[in-house]
Formats: sequence, C-alpha cells, structure tokens
Amino acid sequence: MTCMERRNPQLIRTDASDPAFRELVAELDKDLAIRDGSEHAFFAQFNKLDNIRHVVVVMDGQVAVGCGAFKPFDEDAVEIKRMYVPPTQRQKGIASLVLGELERWAQQLGYQRCVLETGKKQPEAIALYTRRGYHLIPNYGQYVGVESSVCFEKRF
Repeated sequence: MTCMERRNPQLIRTDASDPAFRELVAELDKDLAIRDGSEHAFFAQFNKLDNIRHVVVVMDGQVAVGCGAFKPFDEDAVEIKRMYVPPTQRQKGIASLVLGELERWAQQLGYQRCVLETGKKQPEAIALYTRRGYHLIPNYGQYVGVESSVCFEKRF
C-alpha cells in the first residue's frame, strides 16, 4: 500500500478546463522545457489541451498532487497525455493511481489499449510505464524518426 492509498486521495474525472489540471500542466511544461532543451517546441505542439475531454486529477485535501489525460488515438486505442506529479509528491504512488484510473476509464468507454510517447530524458516515466505493463512499440505518427522519443503500448 502506498502513502497515498493510506491517505485516501480523491481521484477526480474531469476535462482539460479544470483549473487544477491546468496548473499542474503549467508545471509540467516548465519541467519539459528544461528536459527537452532545443527540442521543446517540437514536442509542445503535440501537447495542446484543446479537445481533451478525459482528465484525471488527484487531490490530497485541497492540493492537486497529480494528473493525466487521454484522447482518442484510433477506434480501439487512447493516447495517454499530460501525466505529471510535482517533484515534492513523487515516490508516493500517485502516478500509478492516475494511470490506473485513466486505464479503467478507457476500458469503460470500450477501448482495448493505451499508447503513449515519452522522452528518453524521462527515466522515471519510462520506469512507471514498464512497471504498469506497458511495452515498447515502434514510434508512431509524429514521433517516427525522433531519436529522443520512446513509445509504449498496453493492451487490456
């Protein structure tokens, strides 16, 4: 049992208009600008919040401590987007809670798999996805040929 499971966090299903989600995404974008360096503008164009209708925010009391989202990818898959936990909240199981809720929601909507892209400069994200049963796939779509990207998939 993780620290967060003992504290009984609240998982909220919402959309991209949620202020707590937008605040966490602003922190995420600052972190990614540093990690991605000169490639940040390339990746940022694929991380717009327009039309994201499936968002999970984790609240610890009145504090948003994690988020993630998905959008339709194809007829049987969603793409996981905008996963973030602030540095002070990491190693508490929050990202796993978010990802698990996103997967449940996608399954409830009839999807059969999740895909996602992350950066090679995000080893903690790669470790999370691997632990949660995701496996490497060839880079898809706009990430084909992008050396700093890795793509994953999980089937339900």
